[in-house]
Amino acid sequence: MSASRTDIARRVFNHTFKLDPIVRSLLDTDFYKLLMLQMIWGLYRDVDATFSLTNRTKSVRLADEVNEGALREQLDHARTLRFTKKEMIWLAGNSFYGTRQIFSPQFLAWLETFQLPEYELSVRDGQFELHFHGKWVETSMWEIPALAILNELRSREAMRGMGRFELDVLYARAKAKTWDKVERLKKLPDLKISDFGTRRRHSFLWQRWCVEALKEGLGEALTGTSNVLLAMDTDLEALGTNAHELPMVLAALAADDAALRRAPFKVLEDWQTYYQGNLLIVLPDAFGTEAFLRDAPDWVADWTGFRPDSAPAIEGGERIIRWWLERGRDPQDKLLIFSDALDTETIEAAYHHFEGRIRMTFGWGTNLTNDFANVAPNFTPQLKPISTVIKVSSANGRQAVKLSDNPAKALGDPGEIARYVRVFGTEGMAEMPVAV
Repeated sequence: MSASRTDIARRVFNHTFKLDPIVRSLLDTDFYKLLMLQMIWGLYRDVDATFSLTNRTKSVRLADEVNEGALREQLDHARTLRFTKKEMIWLAGNSFYGTRQIFSPQFLAWLETFQLPEYELSVRDGQFELHFHGKWVETSMWEIPALAILNELRSREAMRGMGRFELDVLYARAKAKTWDKVERLKKLPDLKISDFGTRRRHSFLWQRWCVEALKEGLGEALTGTSNVLLAMDTDLEALGTNAHELPMVLAALAADDAALRRAPFKVLEDWQTYYQGNLLIVLPDAFGTEAFLRDAPDWVADWTGFRPDSAPAIEGGERIIRWWLERGRDPQDKLLIFSDALDTETIEAAYHHFEGRIRMTFGWGTNLTNDFANVAPNFTPQLKPISTVIKVSSANGRQAVKLSDNPAKALGDPGEIARYVRVFGTEGMAEMPVAV
């Protein structure tokens, strides 16, 4: 049933596990997971990788707001899921980024029997310690569903006890707030925007409503969604390229500092053996954008574009444009994908700043699918989104690290972080608050 015809308030009021498990399909994930998974399966299937939960919003004691038993129940349910015949036919036959059969028959045959591996869950000092151990090609797939489960359980708990009409008001206000954003964005004539909001969404039903609202309100300006299940169900493009886990794992596996410094470019070499065209998008900030641009081989400038993910949109975009010009490339032939903590104001500012100078698109995440600030009839702080991430914490038993352009997003063992800082430097990094 379409989200536009679903009475979300009634469904929330009458939630039962059987009717509304949080994750109902293995396709309920971001598209870049499947793209990365094919490469991992092809090149690194024997690598072990542990993924671990981090709640960057330290002020929120997540284990006090989410019931551990309910979390286990939802995680256990996700482990029972398999790709259905319909889903496999769609993956095999659909066109992605203008390419048919982007997934090899051998990879799809393996994927058909895929099952999420076991998890390790405990509570310490009011926070969940959640880890996924095993082969990288298996543990990688836990990141998106586990985060979606945590965030929706928190939303459900925040709304527990609300009456039928109180929920009606809550969702009516949230819908009006979202539609106001759509009306503002409609004024940007050449806007290209997509939904990137799966990981920290308020709920599956709400994300589906948001996607369908954007489809109606923005028309062709909505280029697609990162959520593969919603792309299939709403006849939208499935969008996404690659994520930080690739350079994080290859850096952890590096034998020495020289190999560590080269790891981000080894990722790109691997990637372009699988994908071309608009899938050649660089994510430069795992160990700092400035270090990446400083060390990048010239051929990287021939890639289609960049996704600056942790620097302010305008500042990060300007730095990449300068780099293209220094390498003799015309920025008007290139693409920038902005995706970090976007909302209408930041989208409008970046759009007007870069209009006519470069191709650009926006991946709208948490502030699309989980913006319930000031919409509850009674103030409910638990409806405010928090910054939760699940990232690689080790590969083949070696500590993994992420530095980021924003040191507040850095992850890893302090000793290893210090080593990475020594190798990559801190130029261009600036600490900023992390909201989502």
